Amino acid sequence: MLTMKALPTTQLRTMSSAKAGVQASARTSLLLLLVCLVVIGGGIYWFFSASSHSPADVSGLSHSPLSAATLNALGRLESPLEIRFYSILDPATVPASVTEFAGRVGRLLSAYQQEAGGKIKLTGVTSAFDPKAKAAPADGIAMFNLDKGEPCFLGVALVLGGRKESLPRLSPEWEQALEPDLTRAIIRLEDTARPGPAPTAVSQINTTAVQEVRALIPDIAGVSLQAGKQILQDAAYKEFAAAAKEMQAQAKDAEQRLADARKNGTDAARQSALRHLQELQAQQAEKLKEIAARSRAQIETFEQLKATAR
Repeated sequence: MLTMKALPTTQLRTMSSAKAGVQASARTSLLLLLVCLVVIGGGIYWFFSASSHSPADVSGLSHSPLSAATLNALGRLESPLEIRFYSILDPATVPASVTEFAGRVGRLLSAYQQEAGGKIKLTGVTSAFDPKAKAAPADGIAMFNLDKGEPCFLGVALVLGGRKESLPRLSPEWEQALEPDLTRAIIRLEDTARPGPAPTAVSQINTTAVQEVRALIPDIAGVSLQAGKQILQDAAYKEFAAAAKEMQAQAKDAEQRLADARKNGTDAARQSALRHLQELQAQQAEKLKEIAARSRAQIETFEQLKATAR
């Protein structure tokens, strides 16, 4: 952690005046970044504090509050659920932000375990030398980082009554969607064990989503459920990255307009520039929410198409 030496009061006064413009611009940039991060989850927001623990520490930690939907799903558990958390990261090549994210995932999974009333067994695998690491591919966890260093895994497998769901590769960019993704996987495992209605007919599925899925996965029958979901998630991420790049340019222009108004403009000009920036932030937030919602609809539609193809 960085520390700062105390400065004389007179020096602080001099510095504060010189830095006012820079701080104002920095605050607007920070606000935009926070807005973008919040909305990625598509309307379901979960925030987790930064971790000072190793990703290996997946038990006994204070946990973030879980949503009502998650608590309800955990309350429905009738059989023991096993959660296997693979966090095998090469410290020489994996960014610190990914390692910190892995720590937050560990705390989230610990919260699931604590709220499940003894019905969840949580296993953390954080070393390539752990014999359990060999099970990662069989659990559907994707390997990455081969082009930079040692092979890495960062994913979750859930096993209930012999049935399995997996989140092959977790990413900090999709952190806000992690809890709903985990909870939906648990619900699917629970529902598989119970008799249910016949699969939804393709004609009843969102036709727009069907067209989008078929465009991305022409051979639906020949692609596994897990592979198809990964294709759809990758496509959504590319769309998000392109939108974020466009938003960055728009935000830069809006921030410059606000900085100029604060420096040389009238009060009316400053208010107008501020409103413009706020409207832009709202539009960008809505666009990111739309991308996340469309991605979820595509994945759900693909699951329904695979079910009707059986």
